[in-house]
Amino acid sequence: MDTKANDTEGNDTEANDTDVVDIEVDRSEFRTVRVHRAERSDLAGGDACVRVDRFALTTNNVTYAVFGDALQYWDFFPADPANWGRIPVWGFGDVVESRADDVSVGERLYGYFPMSTEVTLTPGRSDERGFSDAAPHRAAMAGAYNRYARVAADPLYRADRENHQMLLYPLFFTSFLIDDFLVDNNVFGAEQVIVSSASSKTALGVAFLLHQRGGARVVGLTSPANAGFVRELGVYDDVLTYDDAAELDERPSAFVDVAGNRDVVQAVHDRLAAGLAHSMAVGGTHWEHEVETTEDAVPGPQPVFFFAPTQISKRSRDWGRGGLDSRVGEAWDRYAGWVDGWIQFHHALGFDAVVEAYRNLLDGRTDPRTGYICGLRD
Repeated sequence: MDTKANDTEGNDTEANDTDVVDIEVDRSEFRTVRVHRAERSDLAGGDACVRVDRFALTTNNVTYAVFGDALQYWDFFPADPANWGRIPVWGFGDVVESRADDVSVGERLYGYFPMSTEVTLTPGRSDERGFSDAAPHRAAMAGAYNRYARVAADPLYRADRENHQMLLYPLFFTSFLIDDFLVDNNVFGAEQVIVSSASSKTALGVAFLLHQRGGARVVGLTSPANAGFVRELGVYDDVLTYDDAAELDERPSAFVDVAGNRDVVQAVHDRLAAGLAHSMAVGGTHWEHEVETTEDAVPGPQPVFFFAPTQISKRSRDWGRGGLDSRVGEAWDRYAGWVDGWIQFHHALGFDAVVEAYRNLLDGRTDPRTGYICGLRD
């Protein structure tokens, strides 16, 4: 691990109360990691300092790195110099200092954080349930990523489900939106929905919702190592390994690509071609095998990237934000209860443990049952 102290070499990776310490990755080589330490700055008027308590790490965070330039994920928490990046994570933090009128010391927040010991936010639009970070560099970002929920007023929050919320809820929200987008479009007339990276948390959320809804068959594509686990969960009507993609039933289909593996995309499109009614690109769990984006790269419809905030905006207009929250909350309760039957939370505390967890995810060395709950302070 490349350990830095104020941009100079050092071996001390312990966090203390006078420095801000974070984990950064090389934006051009994701395996290169450093621990960066900087002196805490005085808090400006209107700002609040949040100590990051715990956060989750999943393959979704790898996706943030893969699409960091294209979708501006690197811009949420800029690093210096800019060739380094801070991957955003979902987690909980506590306000330890505040010069913002509507934010009190001691409040516990849920939201988007860097892998850091603390972060400075600029609370803007505020209500009893939370506030948005109004920092100028985040003004162009999707509002869903800038919102911080006060746990005391968050209807989703349960103290005994903090691990579930930080690990699974952001992924499940995306799963809900994917399912809703498909249903909103009558599944594009498809008789089956094929989901790659079938063991990933996002894919499992999609499969769970589609299975409960009924109608189209749900087919999972996964690695041989994970096929048994995926079958045992009972939310896929059929499970194939990637090598068996040529055996997919030739019927009208929709493809939800969570893996982002060009070979898998090619195999599915080669098999189904014009029989594919829609091809959706969601993630990059197979980040080293990114999908080609050139036109006519694959037979049939070209993959279209699914951008969750677009569906959030549509359903907020259709249902109102309260209506959207209610529907997601009901589905989340069912899903969280189901997940308890197989999830295994693994606590990675301290810099070395967090970096190890990150690299395990990056290299695909994790059991799909495992969920990493991380903290930079032991």
